[in-house]
Amino acid sequence: MMMMMKGDHLWSNLGSTMAAIMFTYAMFRQYFPPHIQDYIFRYSKKLSNLLYPYIHVTFDEFTGERMKKSEAFTAIQNYLKDKSSAFAKRLKADVVADSQSLVLSMDYDEEVTDVFQGVKVWWAAKRSTPKTQQFSFYPASDEKRYYILKFHKRDREFITGTYLLHVLKQGKAIAADNRQRKLYSNNPSQSWSGYRSTKWSHVVFEHPATFDTLAMDAKKKEEIKKDLIKFSKGKEYYAKIGKAWKRGYLLFGPPGTGKSTMIAAMANFLNYDVYDLELTTVKNNIELRRLLIETSNKSIIVIEDIDCSLDLTGQREKKKKKDENEEEMDPISKKAKEEEKRDSEVTLSGLLNFIDGLWSACGGERIIVFTTNYVEKLDPALIRRGRMDKHIEMSYCRSEAFKVLAKNYLDIDSHPLFGEIGQLLEETNMTPADVAENLMLKSDDHEETETCLKNLIEALEEARKKAEEEEKEREKAEKAEKEEKEKEKEAKENNEKEESVKEDSNESKPVKENGVIH
Repeated sequence: MMMMMKGDHLWSNLGSTMAAIMFTYAMFRQYFPPHIQDYIFRYSKKLSNLLYPYIHVTFDEFTGERMKKSEAFTAIQNYLKDKSSAFAKRLKADVVADSQSLVLSMDYDEEVTDVFQGVKVWWAAKRSTPKTQQFSFYPASDEKRYYILKFHKRDREFITGTYLLHVLKQGKAIAADNRQRKLYSNNPSQSWSGYRSTKWSHVVFEHPATFDTLAMDAKKKEEIKKDLIKFSKGKEYYAKIGKAWKRGYLLFGPPGTGKSTMIAAMANFLNYDVYDLELTTVKNNIELRRLLIETSNKSIIVIEDIDCSLDLTGQREKKKKKDENEEEMDPISKKAKEEEKRDSEVTLSGLLNFIDGLWSACGGERIIVFTTNYVEKLDPALIRRGRMDKHIEMSYCRSEAFKVLAKNYLDIDSHPLFGEIGQLLEETNMTPADVAENLMLKSDDHEETETCLKNLIEALEEARKKAEEEEKEREKAEKAEKEEKEKEKEAKENNEKEESVKEDSNESKPVKENGVIH
């Protein structure tokens, strides 16, 4: 009972003290002149700094005019994850659905201690919301998150120099070790504004293709791998020669030759993200530049079927020719063409600047890949060296590529039928996709391996027979065309002879003039 009475007395005294302080502060604000208030506040702050020897540094989640996510914030977040789970008393848990794992991090208003080279610091996670309450379907949209670093002022030089560099370096290393590759696609520009909107949406990149499973000549694969390694380690070299740290690859060849698989193998080999750029959704050159700025380093920017993405090949023709073509169109086609122009105004010049103009130097360690089935349709300016630095022909399946596919699909390195298949592949144009389809096992029966190889032989023989028939038809058509041209030439020569004979006869025929024959 005595203890309860003392407690009640203590709380009553505390309440009285707080009321007295609030009354005194109100009188101070009301009756003291503003300049005296400023003077007192300024010197009281100096006094508190003398009594409180700690420095606070704030790291906001978003910085800059464009409010881009801070790399420092992300690095600190990665650095503190292990320390948070080990020492923090209050944690928040996030489930990563893709990897089916639970990630623990420091909860808001929680503090953890870190000791580095004998110097002690304190990290705190904070968040703030706007003071004015507004109705919103997305109440967390204005939330501000940040970290606060607290340390003694005597360690200022060590913290701002050595320690923070250590934190950023360790945080980036942890991110690289735990990095999960992503496949991005560009959103239409009308979706760029609004709650947590982005120019790129992404999914986890899980394509299993590697250079080991890629159906291609071994020497050619090694050449490409060496080129990629040289590029990824070439930061100082590119700076030395005065070029942006980027490289262009043109993949060309018939459909089904593995162009998309090559891109996946490149991404897995370098551990790069992939940005799949759909040009038809980009309205103009300005939007194209904005998309480029939003791509990250260590990425592959892909434009597949560049010859079909936009009408870029005819932009160097004369305007007169274009007008003539438009006049020949029927009203429906003309209207569709006008709609297409309104939908996308990306020009060849804009695309060229996107690849190697001034804006291409924003960021580094980027690879730009074009794919096409018809390289001859592309404007030479688009694929010249310096823009598309390396041209890679994705050709039909040959003997070496077949052995890779046989290992992938049938798990065999050799077979008596390999020789016959290799010879047929050298004589017949069949894509790796078609070869792989014939090697696909339909069951777990081991005897089916030979069945698959025999099916491939039959398919190759049919393809060769069809190719021979097409060749005969082509030769027949060429022969008929040649005969037709010879007939036309002969007829033309006969007509010219007849005209010549007629003219000669007219000249030799006597002419009667005024009754006198000449």
